[in-house]
Amino acid sequence: MRLWKCVPMMTLLLLLAACGGEAGETQTADLRNRYHDMAGCAMEATVSCGQEDLAWEASLRCEYVPGGESTVEVLAPETIAGVRAVLTEPEWRLEYEGDSLNAGTLSSEEISPAACLPRLMSALRDGWLLEENEEDWNGVPCLRLTVDQSGVKDGKILSTLWLRRDEGTPLRGEIAVDGEIILTADFTSFTFYDTIPQDGA
Repeated sequence: MRLWKCVPMMTLLLLLAACGGEAGETQTADLRNRYHDMAGCAMEATVSCGQEDLAWEASLRCEYVPGGESTVEVLAPETIAGVRAVLTEPEWRLEYEGDSLNAGTLSSEEISPAACLPRLMSALRDGWLLEENEEDWNGVPCLRLTVDQSGVKDGKILSTLWLRRDEGTPLRGEIAVDGEIILTADFTSFTFYDTIPQDGA
């Protein structure tokens, strides 16, 4: 008899869990749609690489235009401040104005630190969602998403972003190739451009 009494309670708990999951999925889908439909965004972040013999850090400003040309400018360190690069999706081709950033490319997928911020935005817009959960970052309530984008050389590229729950803007980002985190980004500012108008609007 005790077993039968447990069954309705277990069913209720499963139903409640399912409802919460659907709500979370809806929130994630709505948030990603905002990025997918945006005309672009402007952001600043401290981008760093902690790989052995490749330690590197710079403050970058990025003007991201989905599917078009995005620009990245170095704000710090002073020795390379003002260096600008233009990136074109989906090949992530880099064209530098002036001296090149002193970090080259990282990992078998040859990811440049200059491409970190545009790549994170591209992954958030179009990557395959693998994980989603609520997680604080430095005491800030966030929605943590991990998305997969296959590399051109078949490397597994995973991008993880912590998005503020109150406004949906990024607080932290990481790019990992084949299980190794190669780049991190700590966002200091973020602004959406106007979203793309719907047909007939």
